[in-house]
Amino acid sequence: MKFFLILISSLGFFSCSFYKTPPPNIIIILTDDQGYSDLGVFGAKDFDTPHLDKMANEGMIFTDFHVAQSVCSASRAALLTGCYSERLSVRGAYNHTARVGLNPDEETIAEILKSEGYATGIFGKWHLGHHKEFLPLQQGFDEFFGLPYSNDMWPVNYDGTPKTEKSFWDYPYLPLIEGNEKIEEIRTLQDQDRLTTRYTNRAVNFMIKNKKNPFLLYLAHSMPHVPLGVSNKFRGKTQRGIYGDVISELDWSVGQILTTLKELEIYENTLVIFASDNGPWLNYGSHAGSASPLREGKGTMWEGGARVPAIMLWPGTIMPNSKYEQLASTIDILPTIADIVGANLPKKKIDGVSMKSLLLGGNLSQPIRDQFYYYYGGELIGVREGDWKLIFPHKYRSYLGVDPGKNGYPGRYSTGKTDIELYNLKEDIGETIDLAKKYPDIIRRLTKIGNQARDDLGDRLKRIKGKGIRQEGRLDPQRDEEDLNVKHIAIDQEIKIFNFYSDKYSGGGEGALVNGLRGSLDYLDGNWQGYEGQDLEALIDMGSLMKLKSVEISFLQNQGSWIFFPLNVKFSFSKDRTDFQYQKQINNDLAMSYAHEIKSFRIDLPEVNQFQYIKIKAKNVSVCPEWHPGSGGKAWVFADEVVVR
Repeated sequence: MKFFLILISSLGFFSCSFYKTPPPNIIIILTDDQGYSDLGVFGAKDFDTPHLDKMANEGMIFTDFHVAQSVCSASRAALLTGCYSERLSVRGAYNHTARVGLNPDEETIAEILKSEGYATGIFGKWHLGHHKEFLPLQQGFDEFFGLPYSNDMWPVNYDGTPKTEKSFWDYPYLPLIEGNEKIEEIRTLQDQDRLTTRYTNRAVNFMIKNKKNPFLLYLAHSMPHVPLGVSNKFRGKTQRGIYGDVISELDWSVGQILTTLKELEIYENTLVIFASDNGPWLNYGSHAGSASPLREGKGTMWEGGARVPAIMLWPGTIMPNSKYEQLASTIDILPTIADIVGANLPKKKIDGVSMKSLLLGGNLSQPIRDQFYYYYGGELIGVREGDWKLIFPHKYRSYLGVDPGKNGYPGRYSTGKTDIELYNLKEDIGETIDLAKKYPDIIRRLTKIGNQARDDLGDRLKRIKGKGIRQEGRLDPQRDEEDLNVKHIAIDQEIKIFNFYSDKYSGGGEGALVNGLRGSLDYLDGNWQGYEGQDLEALIDMGSLMKLKSVEISFLQNQGSWIFFPLNVKFSFSKDRTDFQYQKQINNDLAMSYAHEIKSFRIDLPEVNQFQYIKIKAKNVSVCPEWHPGSGGKAWVFADEVVVR
């Protein structure tokens, strides 16, 4: 009998229960820009994180845990959907000018759990589109209280004084949103000091209100993203300055959540997940965290940008004081939760794998995933298999060789450049010893994995458009799929381009303007041909004299990315390539716009005509206007297809 009781007691850590229990509550706590070593159990110095350390001691820490991309919007989209952010076409960090967001057609963790009877709430930073169509209540959440994007996207200088210069960005004060409506504005650094406590209090109230129902709580803190804000109860309390104070308050917030679970007597029936959205923003110096011993930080896909601290706690289920040192990712959270509660996975393809068996006592030395893709901004930076990480040639933002900023101000970046590099992360977590020349067979094997990734998710570096990419949500009218492939009589005709187009935005090369492929609203889709600071001038040879009905060419405008409509487009025609006749110019006014737009310039020809050559000139704005943040810098013209009928 004694042996039987011991067996039952030990098995309690590896199964939810021998008896019928209510579905577990799910809590996801996400911090912003917290470095790999910014927790006590991960080696923090000069400040303590007792609540997170206790959570780790009672649960499981993950030492090889990765985000999909080391930037805010992309990272959060991946967490909530179980997909690489490249699959969702979510890249970068949306601001108040964004006309895009997480596509409402994607299924989030909230939507999956809501279908299982869960109450769902998010408190904190959203950052997946600030327009109503993209806000949390349209993505499966019952409640939302927080900011729609990062806390530095506002008209306030780093010292707290108002910005007076006017520009294209002209940030409004930070809108604090409840549900779908702005209820107040965050206007000062003192307002930001209250954010962590306000988010925490709302999260606690949500838990109390739903204590008798299963719930999903997503507590997405704005901190420690700059500008740093901390309440008076923690200001000046650590040896690490305001950054340490901020982390201490975040740790307090975790303590409030765990204490409330115990008071509500639902502690043992709750899975709590803690992680950061990416690595530290190192050029902010003392106002940034630490990724030590990892390489680089936020904005790169070196380990310091992509690998984050992670802890999971599920009392009575996850073995206390356990450590998982194999590869895992935020994209694995959705399928894990779905597996635990018995919910259906999203109908569309996802990339995550379930960690349920691991949490229920599986072999900690057994990897749940063996491969991982490192994407950033449409570029395949590298791939992972087991302990091996292969880096592909690319340029990247670097923090090396430059001084960080001081007193909350940013320092400069440098630019890094890499060739093919190979690292064994088990032996060299800091990515310091390149083994590429030593293991060519491993490079060949990982290169094949990279080619599989490119085929599915694309690669700007190789000008490959992935077959498995889906559209992000857009406010602006998008071209229908059938409009992207257009038939006309100039396809594959001889064309001469007189000015240089960009290698990065070639649209497919010399014949891009007559290949039958039009561009979408995404300038990275590979179909746009870009001209930096110079005009487009092209000559098309139709092969023989023929009657032409119309000629049309489309251009893209995305002023936030320095892409402007041309000032004018001029069409002219010739029978012999020497004498050009029937010239017509269509003018366009330059106006500031946040919209991502496609505009067609078309000319209809008289019925009586015989032409062989078509010349098109598009006048570039040349330099960004004074009101643009790139004022004086080279402006771009993006063209897609000359449609001749």
